[in-house]
Amino acid sequence: METSILNRLNKTAEKYADKVMFKDEHGQITFGEFNALTKVIGTALAKLVPCGAPVAVMSGRHIMTPACFLGAVRAGCFYAPMDGDMPQARLNQICGVIQADIMLVDKAHLETARSLDFDGQIIVMEDVLDTQPDEELLSERESTLVCTSPLYVIFTSGSTGVPKGVITSHQSLMCYIDSVAKVLRIDDTDTLGNQSPLDYIAAIRDIYLPISFGASTYIIPKNEFAVPTTLFETLNREKITALCWSVAGVEIPAKLGAFDVGKPEYLKKLCFSGSVMPCKYLKIWQEHLPDVLYVNQYGPTEATASCTYYVVEEKVDDDTVLPIGKPYDNYRVFLLNEDNTPTKQGEQGEICVTGPILALGYYGNHEQTDKVFMQNPLNDKYRELIYKTGDLGSFDENGVLHFHGRKDRQIKHLGHRIELGEIEETAKKIAGVTDCCALYYKEKATLYLFYTGDAGAKDITIYFRQNMPAFMVPRKLVALEKLPALPNGKTDMQTLKGYFK
Repeated sequence: METSILNRLNKTAEKYADKVMFKDEHGQITFGEFNALTKVIGTALAKLVPCGAPVAVMSGRHIMTPACFLGAVRAGCFYAPMDGDMPQARLNQICGVIQADIMLVDKAHLETARSLDFDGQIIVMEDVLDTQPDEELLSERESTLVCTSPLYVIFTSGSTGVPKGVITSHQSLMCYIDSVAKVLRIDDTDTLGNQSPLDYIAAIRDIYLPISFGASTYIIPKNEFAVPTTLFETLNREKITALCWSVAGVEIPAKLGAFDVGKPEYLKKLCFSGSVMPCKYLKIWQEHLPDVLYVNQYGPTEATASCTYYVVEEKVDDDTVLPIGKPYDNYRVFLLNEDNTPTKQGEQGEICVTGPILALGYYGNHEQTDKVFMQNPLNDKYRELIYKTGDLGSFDENGVLHFHGRKDRQIKHLGHRIELGEIEETAKKIAGVTDCCALYYKEKATLYLFYTGDAGAKDITIYFRQNMPAFMVPRKLVALEKLPALPNGKTDMQTLKGYFK
């Protein structure tokens, strides 16, 4: 049995020593070089921090950042990645939650780190690269790790305004990586194209699929996603075979006409997650790349990135709504009613997850941990924790799970129960609407639709009146150049509520 992700890294580094593991626009690193670098960084950290401690890591979008993460693990610790481009107030909140004694940074982020309310020691990655690896010390540190030891803490937005640090174990990460690799058929012939920020949950696929299976990852420059033709040129130059992207990352090239001038010639598999896929854009991918394996993923950070998947075998239309599918291996997914009783087949209930892939909880927040990581109410015989996602779903007659939006976004309007996500999905079908968010101003019983794109308010209203019940037609339409976003990329609904009047 593997006790930690280091077992896998040691094996792949030996087997694929001279193969490129990570590459970016400035350079590349082989498996052997990467492993040696983690030992250098791990030795430097192990001399400064005790086993089992958090190490904050603020490093850029380059090949050295995964080595910083795994260097912390080599020291018998776990890492908490921080995005230096976040607002200072947000970074200070994260520092306040994680309370690390050590922050590992690259030189580019040194001044940012110094500007924070951080009382610990700042270590510059470039300054420790001449450290001699201490194999005995590293072996001692590795021996302290067990499969349930924390691997990383990734921060998500919190309803109280303070970010929540989701702690994930080695075991949970390995379970998920093995499951997603099985569905996507990832092996050592694959090269992944990384889109997600390296501090974000989605990036774990691009980091740990190579560590586990000998695949390679190319870290795509962030600015290329604004120029899809250049993006496709990069995918072809680097012979990218697999993409694990956000829905937004998949949308952009289709929206901006990248397929009019080219296509990713080497692509074989594409999985997407993070939000509901507007199929008018997926349809464009399918039309130009009909032989690619398309996989829709669903799941929260608290269940190690994704817990269900749906292989898109049908040709989608503009109005297709994809299911979120069936559980990955080592995941069990079921639905509960508000009174914690089982939901009947075909009816909507809250999506709940259990299995070895559950997070260890929220770092330093026992109250919130106990609130959502709870004893399975259907099991009174032994301890079995589940995670209540706050999302609504239903199973069809084939056992396939369908998503129905957030539980906390279900409203009561004019005597009718309405899911705001349904209004958004309707709006996205309208020509000229590129993005949108529906909100409810309860005090004035008014449905708002905020949207981007060149669609006219009159056309939107007519479409809703033709396709939805009268009580689901938004009364207030607000056109914006761009929807405000939180640091994690999700829509900033509190800012939008400032438009209420």
